[in-house]
Amino acid sequence: MHTHALRVAIMSDETGWHTSRLKKALRERGAQGRCVDLADCRFDTTWAAHGLVIPGYGRGLPDAVIVRGIAGGTFEQVTVRLGILHALRELGIPVYNDARAIERSVDKSMTTFLLHRADIPTPATWVSESAPHAQRIVMREAAAGRQVILKPLFGSQGKGLLRLGADDTGCTPLPTLKAYGQLAYLQRFIEPLETPGFDWRVLVIGGKAVTAMRRVSEHWVHNVAQGARCEAAPLTAPLAQLAERASAALGLDYAGIDLIPCRDSPAGAQVIEVNGVAAWRGLQSVTPFDIASCIVDDLLNRKLAHSPRITSHNTLHDTPHAEVA
Repeated sequence: MHTHALRVAIMSDETGWHTSRLKKALRERGAQGRCVDLADCRFDTTWAAHGLVIPGYGRGLPDAVIVRGIAGGTFEQVTVRLGILHALRELGIPVYNDARAIERSVDKSMTTFLLHRADIPTPATWVSESAPHAQRIVMREAAAGRQVILKPLFGSQGKGLLRLGADDTGCTPLPTLKAYGQLAYLQRFIEPLETPGFDWRVLVIGGKAVTAMRRVSEHWVHNVAQGARCEAAPLTAPLAQLAERASAALGLDYAGIDLIPCRDSPAGAQVIEVNGVAAWRGLQSVTPFDIASCIVDDLLNRKLAHSPRITSHNTLHDTPHAEVA
């Protein structure tokens, strides 16, 4: 039995709205949340027997970790930051989401592979280091009257997206891939079913879809960061099931699943993105469902309950009901 309040490290490279909500939800359950930047964590085999330095925890370790943000950096820096999360899991610390799941969701090619393998409807996708091969894909799709989207492999918030293929002028050529890490990630463009177009963001927590919104935009990119507006949306059973399957395919504790309307899919939608470090401020603005509280409850009741380091604690509460239509 613990003699102190549960101590939860919130890994984030910036503090703000999300971290404040998580700290408040933890505080309401008798737990203590502390923001830690992974860039400030270190491996040090002389500091303590476990070999890690987590700022704010002395020679000890937090009881659990919530990953809210990982700063970009060099390949080496990001490798070590993820290595800290891997090490915490190896030491028996529940990490929400753990490094393996984050790696799967950050790498769009692996996300696509795992969705395809799980037979989850997702647009046709090609990933290649060969610019000539990628250009042939663009030309082949254009010849069939289709377009493809060129995406950065590690991109987010709708940045760096380009539409290529059939248009009024013929075929848009593939740009130089230098800005894309010399890699072409191409995904077939799904034509909007109505104007303005929209997609859905469904939040999955602990394997259950809990709430959803529509992101509506005159532009074909529907990210809130690119100016899309958030609208409340019913969480239908087909959408919920598709989002839950996508989250499970990547092994995520919580996930933001982006789905686009599509006539060809039995569910009426295809999964286009899986976000393993999902922001939810836009979604929270259009739903009464308390997202941070649900994340914290799932961490305490499910993740910590199965931790060999922590067998019981009197701050655990029941998880609120999901608002599934």
